[in-house]
Amino acid sequence: MPQMMPLSWLSLYIFFSLMLLMFTFMNYYSYIPQANSSEKKNINIKVMNWKW
Repeated sequence: MPQMMPLSWLSLYIFFSLMLLMFTFMNYYSYIPQANSSEKKNINIKVMNWKW
């Protein structure tokens, strides 16, 4: 498609860039965080002392 004029390439680039931005914004702002439960989760950490 090299015969397409540059203005149409520019408009396609702008169009798809705007669609990408809108898609990412909608995904970001549609996230609904869940309420934290009252129970605290215990994290088991094994301490290893490495001796070289």
